[in-house]
Amino acid sequence: MAGFWRAGAAQEGAPPPAGAGPQWRHALSLMGQPKYGADFTHFDYVNPAAPKAGVVRFGSQGGFDSFNLAVAGVKGEVEDRLTLIYDQLMEPSLDEVNTEYGLIAEAARHAGDYSWASYRLRPEARWHDGRPVTVEDVIFSFESLKKLSPQYAAYWRDVTAVEKTGPREATFRFATTGNRELPQIVGQLPVLPKHWWEGTDASGRKRDIAATTLEPPLGSGPYRIKAFDAGRWCEYERVKDYWGEKLPIRVGMHNFDVVRVDYYRDITVLFEAFKADQFDFRTENVAKNWATGYDFPAVREKRVILEEFPQRSSGVMQAFVFNMRRPQFQDERVRRALNYAFDFEEVNRTLFFGQYKRIDSYFSGTELASSGLPHGLEKEILESVRDKVPASVFTEVYKNPVAGSQEAFRANLREAHRLLGEAGWVLKGRNLVNSKTGAPFVIEFLSFDPSFERYVLPYQNALKRLGMNVNLRVVDATQYQNRLRAFDFDAVTFLWPESLSPGNEQWNFWGSEAAKRPGSMNVAGISDPGVDALIGKVVYATTREELVAATRALDRVLLHHNYVVPQWTYNFQRTARWNRFGRPQTMPEYGAAAFPTIWWWDAALAAKTGGRR
Repeated sequence: MAGFWRAGAAQEGAPPPAGAGPQWRHALSLMGQPKYGADFTHFDYVNPAAPKAGVVRFGSQGGFDSFNLAVAGVKGEVEDRLTLIYDQLMEPSLDEVNTEYGLIAEAARHAGDYSWASYRLRPEARWHDGRPVTVEDVIFSFESLKKLSPQYAAYWRDVTAVEKTGPREATFRFATTGNRELPQIVGQLPVLPKHWWEGTDASGRKRDIAATTLEPPLGSGPYRIKAFDAGRWCEYERVKDYWGEKLPIRVGMHNFDVVRVDYYRDITVLFEAFKADQFDFRTENVAKNWATGYDFPAVREKRVILEEFPQRSSGVMQAFVFNMRRPQFQDERVRRALNYAFDFEEVNRTLFFGQYKRIDSYFSGTELASSGLPHGLEKEILESVRDKVPASVFTEVYKNPVAGSQEAFRANLREAHRLLGEAGWVLKGRNLVNSKTGAPFVIEFLSFDPSFERYVLPYQNALKRLGMNVNLRVVDATQYQNRLRAFDFDAVTFLWPESLSPGNEQWNFWGSEAAKRPGSMNVAGISDPGVDALIGKVVYATTREELVAATRALDRVLLHHNYVVPQWTYNFQRTARWNRFGRPQTMPEYGAAAFPTIWWWDAALAAKTGGRR
């Protein structure tokens, strides 16, 4: 969920005439009043005097073949940092939970029943070609993104229309009332230039927002595309006359003259490139690397700094996801058996150096995670959908199987075998087959990252002991994304990030409609009336207490359906950087490293570190 603010009573259900209705506000906040008043000068977690200089380089695995944000996730591979060229209507702060401040929109207001929301554009907002950002651009952006992007279509499912209600005012109409997050999720709209997309390119061809393109698009944000080599690298240059540079929400941010991204096909080569000073900053997601891979001279000499930043802004579910559109995964007992066959404790000990903890919630690491048996308001919510949810949610606490020893693991495999038998799978010789059709039990684990083989191989061996035919396939990133979008897989590792205030995005994660929509994040294929009903309870919660209770209820039901085999998590962002950068003394509570947004080039540190510049 994005957020809300109370605007007082007035004219429910229809946009107000000019000068009437709810009060215009500079910010929207879910947690009471915004931290920063309308007269604030900058966020507390930035250095307003940060120098504007230098180059920051990133490395990324894969490649890119598109600069079209509208079809990202559907067609092609969009460049990693394309959003640098665009501004949104509103921009979040990093030291508050779900609070947004006006960027392109100088102010916002909404109906007391949340049936509409209006945004008043700043007159100074400009595209990089000097033309003003208009209400027509806002309308074009919303309609294009909702039509072309499954992610935005799900996120804005209850946003029915947008219209011009003043010279600089856009009003969005909502299909329902009472959904308090809608004003903020609309505020997250990235605004695209209508006149550019409806124009022609240098060769006279009409542009098509429904197609991929490698023509650098026009933006309004702090950076523009400077140069690129498709699939290999891309450079963004800071816009020296950026219209929003002096806005309080931009002061002290976006301090580098150039942001460069280099692409590598292989994750091992990517790591070696960092050690060779080919790029500057790296988030480390491989436990083995963190434990053993950073013992090289630059680290010992403090020219490379290793630092962990707490992750407070979100929870996470990372899991083995089995595609329930395939018949062998549709029985819940089969999916539970797959969990019994996974020896997390042994994998954590032998491969991950004991760094991780097992995930036991779809909202792991937050107050939204369910625990114990349901009680209070959560139980009331579950009682309201009792006929649609597993009976076990009222009587059993969800627990992942625990192994870690040969004896415990053998017991887990025996339980897995029992569950598979109940579900109609029997051993024929050494092969597990369907007792009715004789079809073998087949699983192909799909990935684009060769490192996944390290933890899938032990799992593969366990599943083979149950008689399953298990294969691992590593494909290039483009093929992987295309197969994932088309739900053409048996099993993948997938991650769902969760905010501290979940809402409309839950439809895209677990909703029945999303299960049928290619490109959605419902990769598991969840289609369940109880889950749908609880998503509605989350979306239409009227208080924080109700939101927490409804989310815990949703979490509990998702867990008891055994849709996924949960993996592991670590509550810190592990980072490595070449020591050329300064940062504020006060870091944002919910921003983790916030690199490079609030960092800057430090010439003195760079001189000591040596190397590239």
